[in-house]
Amino acid sequence: MYLNTLQPAPGAKTPAKRLGRGIGSGKGKTSGRGHKGQRARAGGYHKVGFEGGQMPMQRRIPKSGFRSQKALVRAEVRLSDLSKIMTDIVDLIALKEAGLINKNIQFAKIIMAGELKDKKAFTIKGIGVTGAVRKIIEAMGGKVEV
Repeated sequence: MYLNTLQPAPGAKTPAKRLGRGIGSGKGKTSGRGHKGQRARAGGYHKVGFEGGQMPMQRRIPKSGFRSQKALVRAEVRLSDLSKIMTDIVDLIALKEAGLINKNIQFAKIIMAGELKDKKAFTIKGIGVTGAVRKIIEAMGGKVEV
């Protein structure tokens, strides 16, 4: 197969219908535009979404959806994910290095999800924790510093 031998499949390309070439062509006289009216005129049609003066759909339907900017800088970390952290001190830097949170995150909170596999005493600094997580960390000999 060569580039100069490529061609469309048979029947894929049909010649354009020639408009306004007499009654025998089937598209003579009005050239398929009907009689009078805005669509029959040269250059006469309306903008996208125009509904003849009726309130258009994009203005009739109420606005919906919202993305809080806070959601872009906040994150939740599962308790079970703390086993991926190699250091004893858990802060935003440690979470970012472990790949648990995005580099844009400014606030994080550890939530009660899963279990800690290694019973290591963590020191949590500058990260929010839920009440249940606080009890587990302190029961294992760790501490939570805000």
